Amino acid sequence: MIVVVDSKNPFLAEALSSFAEVRQLRTSAITAEALRDADAVVVRSETNIGPALLEGTAIRFVGTATIGTDHVDLAYLEQRGIGFASAPGSNANSVAEYLAAALLEAAARLGFALSGKMLGVVGVGNVGSRVVRVGRALGMRVLQNDPPLARATGNPEYVPLDDLMEADVITLHVPLMRAGGDPTFHLFNTERLTRMKQGSILVNTSRGPVVESQALLSGLTSGNLRAAILDVWEGEPDVDPQLIRQAIIGTPHIAGYSFDGKVNAARMMYEAITRHFGIDKHWPEPGAMPAPRSGRIQLPAGGEPQELIRATVAQCYSITEDDARFSSLAALPGDQRRAEFRRQRSTYPIRREFHATQISGVAGRSRIGETLAALGFCMEESQEASW
Repeated sequence: MIVVVDSKNPFLAEALSSFAEVRQLRTSAITAEALRDADAVVVRSETNIGPALLEGTAIRFVGTATIGTDHVDLAYLEQRGIGFASAPGSNANSVAEYLAAALLEAAARLGFALSGKMLGVVGVGNVGSRVVRVGRALGMRVLQNDPPLARATGNPEYVPLDDLMEADVITLHVPLMRAGGDPTFHLFNTERLTRMKQGSILVNTSRGPVVESQALLSGLTSGNLRAAILDVWEGEPDVDPQLIRQAIIGTPHIAGYSFDGKVNAARMMYEAITRHFGIDKHWPEPGAMPAPRSGRIQLPAGGEPQELIRATVAQCYSITEDDARFSSLAALPGDQRRAEFRRQRSTYPIRREFHATQISGVAGRSRIGETLAALGFCMEESQEASW
């Protein structure tokens, strides 16, 4: 069988090659002609799946190594009898770690303590549930909103969206739904944004159109909102340069781009393909993962806890570097801005998750140790025993 794989999926081509002819292509090279005689294709969110790409091809299975599916015409796949799988939860930890880095950096830039602040989490699925844990690890009070979960479980911890409007920070982790009982398109529009607490912060790492960009720009320029942290943008890659300038942290839809998350998605795609085609093969665990940016961190003896935690996180994942690269897009004309947005995504540097880094020097500092452990860092055993 022939499988076409987006080259941004690590280890997948090698794993599939044990039973298939694999064509590993750049995103832009995944065209109808490239799929003409292929049995299966694995893409990422930049590739739109529908008649324009698949009509006249031999494709029998489509996989997207992403949690979102708004780039996939699911009705068309069902009509054609084409199998489909996505990778829900594969990069959830990556997004949660992005959020930790973003909150710590924004708090440092704006000069406030996260502990005691209220965090409102909209959408408490694979990603949002991890974000809840991040917020609590940072000492924040957390409110959770998820209407489908509220109906399914009857759990009172899932509160109406109106209850989140007094939160100091609201973070969005919902799929893009334009219809149905719980639509999320422009969920945060002018009306919703003006109801947010004066001086609050909005974070969006879900999908750009969940927030009405012009309404957000108005809220930021008027001072009703204190700041916005944006990884996703309405109309991307054609992002609004004014909104780029207004965002306290802006990045090119890479919150879920940890290397670990991509490997998780690749494994899920491998398993979906073997299951769909009835192939009795098992995922071969990668022999060697790339080294983390910092393999071991020795905490300094003194320092304010939140700043120590921020500095530790920054040694593993420097969100400031992503922000600095992305901010340059605001000065570019339209065509160049769109091209640079795509380039930054396609050439994103390797980012390992926190568990790949070992922390020492925590003995006798229970608050810092507990926070770093809750964020996912690997703690030296001798240090763990002390707290």
